[in-house]
Amino acid sequence: MHKIILLIDFAEDYSKSLLKGITKYSREHGPWIFCRMPLFHRETMGIDGILNWALEWEADGIIGQLYNDENIGKIVQAGIPLIAQDFKERFTEIPNITGAHHETGAIAADYFLKKGFKNFAFYGFSDIVWSRERAEGFEESISRAGYEVHYFENRNAARANESELWYYKPSSLSQWLLSLPRPVAIMACDDRLGQHITEACRHSGIRIPEEVAVLGVDNDEMICELSDPPLSSIAQDAEKGGYDAARLLDRMIRKETASFYDIIVKPTQVITRQSTDIYATHDDFIAASLKYIHQNIDKNLQVDALVKQVPLSRRSLEMRFQHEIGYPIYKYIQNLRIEKFSKKLLETDLTVFEIALELGLNDSKNIARQFRQVKGCTPLEYRNRYLAGK
Repeated sequence: MHKIILLIDFAEDYSKSLLKGITKYSREHGPWIFCRMPLFHRETMGIDGILNWALEWEADGIIGQLYNDENIGKIVQAGIPLIAQDFKERFTEIPNITGAHHETGAIAADYFLKKGFKNFAFYGFSDIVWSRERAEGFEESISRAGYEVHYFENRNAARANESELWYYKPSSLSQWLLSLPRPVAIMACDDRLGQHITEACRHSGIRIPEEVAVLGVDNDEMICELSDPPLSSIAQDAEKGGYDAARLLDRMIRKETASFYDIIVKPTQVITRQSTDIYATHDDFIAASLKYIHQNIDKNLQVDALVKQVPLSRRSLEMRFQHEIGYPIYKYIQNLRIEKFSKKLLETDLTVFEIALELGLNDSKNIARQFRQVKGCTPLEYRNRYLAGK
């Protein structure tokens, strides 16, 4: 029966999801005994205090935020297996619970590009690995599409956290927002900073999502729903990350592995709320077409039905759509249908055939083929990949 110290922020949704995965593994392979150590203990006790407590309690392992403390070697030398939840940079001497941050940035870029945006911005921290790499992934995809990214970065995360109320009043952030070309799509490095944007916009008279569309990361529902308007966000499979971390720690404690590896938490999907519920185009016919597509995607929508909604020939509509959005109409519909399909795969227990019927489709084999073309795997492989360990 392992005794595990959890040094985690128990208020964050991301950390709570990690804990769900950890406790699920412990139920299946334990049970384990946990010592829940809030983060303020890390600040008051320091590495020496944590190590002394671990030795006194006879802990078998530690999982948590360790603040990239250079004294972490003391715990390693004491022979206590530990896994760090990445804070600012990844440790090199112990495993990290980290993320596919470049992939997360690329997902945000693709999401905004499909909505027709041509102006882009990123708000985050330059001295935190998960923010920096999300920005890199975002900019790489935006640059390939032929556009540039405007930046507003807090150069020091700790200093920015000293006053959590600064963005409620005129600031350098609101000045930056007022200076951006519009409509602009902004990726925030996480949901907390996404709410900074929505508050700064509200107090500066900037309309969301008409002038500024905002997308966060982590899908922390409390923050997203508290935001005005509600904040769209990229969900991450943190529960699986917690499960995988517990499995690795178990092997380390049992000395079944002499090497370690990082646990990579993968992004799953964009959860759209009001902050991005818009299509950035000055072409009224394309805007109407996009609105119709999104309202009727569950009805086996075909291009012919869309053509009837606007006073344009099919060829003219297709040419204007390709020019504005960058995709043929059929491809846009297919991609949106697959995103809806993948969302249902992760959020329901419905079979592939049942999901196809909900989307107004009778041919589940055809949708499975399209799914593979877009996602690179079958629907069941996709479901198993993201739900394994849950």
